[in-house]
Amino acid sequence: MNSRIYLSAPHMGGLEQKYINEAFESNWIAPLGPNVDAFEQELAEKVGSKGAAALSSGTSAIHLALKYIGVKKGDKVFCSSLTFSATCNPIVYEGGEPVFIDSDPDTWNMSVIALERAFSDAAKEGWMPKALIVVNLYGQSADMDPILELCRKHNIPVIEDAAESLGATYKGKNSGSLGDFGVYSFNGNKIITTSGGGMLISDNTQALDKVRFWATQSRDAARHYQHSEIGYNYRMSNILAGIGRGQLRVLDDRVKRRKEVNKTYKSELGSNEAIEFMPVASYGEPNFWLTAVTLKKGSNVTPYEIMDALAAENIESRPVWKPMHLQPVFTGCGYYMHKEDISADLFERGICLPSGSSLTEEEQCRVIDCIKRLF
Repeated sequence: MNSRIYLSAPHMGGLEQKYINEAFESNWIAPLGPNVDAFEQELAEKVGSKGAAALSSGTSAIHLALKYIGVKKGDKVFCSSLTFSATCNPIVYEGGEPVFIDSDPDTWNMSVIALERAFSDAAKEGWMPKALIVVNLYGQSADMDPILELCRKHNIPVIEDAAESLGATYKGKNSGSLGDFGVYSFNGNKIITTSGGGMLISDNTQALDKVRFWATQSRDAARHYQHSEIGYNYRMSNILAGIGRGQLRVLDDRVKRRKEVNKTYKSELGSNEAIEFMPVASYGEPNFWLTAVTLKKGSNVTPYEIMDALAAENIESRPVWKPMHLQPVFTGCGYYMHKEDISADLFERGICLPSGSSLTEEEQCRVIDCIKRLF
């Protein structure tokens, strides 16, 4: 059996151990500590935000951003449909209801056309969403300017789910830094990882202070254990933050390598008329977290045949996200299409290929050769 090729494996840079050792030597093993403080400051500086709060996951970051905004039972929140469920589950945690927005075929990210229609209908019906969550899919920013313009027109706060897009840019600004809140994930398969963890960024430092309070079980400033609000165990540990500090040092290298992986796929598979790559928008630079392709309708090879063939060669791949408006758990939630159902179509025809920064040329050749043989 050939060695396993993963979709997006963790890739250590070498400095992580230094910060972990410092935590052990100083006995800062428990949650919080110097690495957490430094990781927050260093990441905020890297992306151009006034502050950051290191948390246990990207999901917890979205949750506490929604809580700070004031989402409560009965409130509706506009949200990208083509995403992982972690984007919208926190809406339900606070009793809210997601209203899903389709993708634009030119970027695969939130459709401004669909969003305009959603706002128009909401105004006619006499309500407004409490917030909007926009996803930067597979490492590429959504077209933020028109989205922010619509939301500011209606005074709606924006949470930018940049879980997949740390290191990407939009018109020269860092992905995640354009909304009222930005969210990053450091899950094991992300472009940099802490094995598990996330970060909430914002220029609203008062909001971040409140988020840190909630994330540490809402412990009041008293000598004894006193709690006036419900809290959560959502803070990042000092050990994991040390890994994050080391990973942050190599972020630019990781983006560069994934871009090379994407370029090689396009060079080797781009001449196949049945294969189309996720478009790259002119307004920014993706981090190429995952290279995603679609098969043209009428192709004599299906996405699942490719995934099965890769799996037989011990190569991991995955479908494009199944849109949230098609998920059984969200049956009955509102959905606004672009002009036709773009996100559903991308799901039916899409595949994500192994894209890790540690992927060797030999491993990528195995992936490419396997796909070429099918055609």
